[in-house]
Amino acid sequence: MKRFLGILFLIVMISSCDDGDLFLEDINFDKATVAKCSKNDIIYKLNEKEALLLELPGVIFPSETKTQEITIGGSIRVVYRFFNGTVNTDNICETIPPATPIVVDQWTANAGGKIIITSTPIKSTDATTNSTKITGYNHNIVLKNITFQKTNGTQVYDEFRFGDYKTTANTIPFAFTKTLGQCATSKQVYNFINSEALTLNNLEAGLIKNEITPLNAPRTALIGSTTNSLIYRSYTGLLSENYFCTTPTPVTPTLFQEWKAAAGVANSEGIIEVTTTTFGTGFKHTIVLKKAKMVRGSDDFLLGDNYIYGELITN
Repeated sequence: MKRFLGILFLIVMISSCDDGDLFLEDINFDKATVAKCSKNDIIYKLNEKEALLLELPGVIFPSETKTQEITIGGSIRVVYRFFNGTVNTDNICETIPPATPIVVDQWTANAGGKIIITSTPIKSTDATTNSTKITGYNHNIVLKNITFQKTNGTQVYDEFRFGDYKTTANTIPFAFTKTLGQCATSKQVYNFINSEALTLNNLEAGLIKNEITPLNAPRTALIGSTTNSLIYRSYTGLLSENYFCTTPTPVTPTLFQEWKAAAGVANSEGIIEVTTTTFGTGFKHTIVLKKAKMVRGSDDFLLGDNYIYGELITN
């Protein structure tokens, strides 16, 4: 009887070892960093003698908030490899990998599973001005409905959190001088340098006028979507003074990217302040943007508590 119970227990234990579920302890890359090969489109994680690989030809990691759903199949592959020694980047990324260590086993994900990539911005904050910059993007990768084909069967995983792959972003220069220009007809106020411009458009009447403002009592208005709109644009070529006041707008340089300021909130954010003083025989209008938020799609950054837009001289 004891022998029978022992055999029965052994059978139950063996049958429970491969029930089709992929447990986290079976593939554990929690402490591994997600990396990308520079010579190909492989994203990978390494863990001593193991490697988890995503081959993603043609997949772009965008510089914007975005979610991509990619179906495994064809050239899109997910592979889990076992080596007979410690694996490193050269074993994954080189066209002709080193002779050792050797791949001793491999699990390949069947077609049909999904790779979900969710991209979100990484920001830095200036503690003095409370301005923010987007310095990169975090791409969170999750595998869903994955079936690995093994040498002795299959392993199924409803969801496997592959990890975060980070990319750097070209920060917006915002290298403006504080000298502003204004178009005679449209009254658009502009600031530009090289290939970038920051414009105030359709300013409401009376915001800029040749009258000295009382001490500590600037003229104010809220940033809007049409009236008092604030727009940042960068271009593929160099700008000139003539670009802004020419009708129709010149076709070159061409627009590269555009950010629009969010609508202001009274006594809170998105406020335009204009302080006017005399300047020789004319007037100097100092424009400050308070807590302005620039938006593009789902992404945004802050100009800070008090961003000095610049000084406009009028006569």
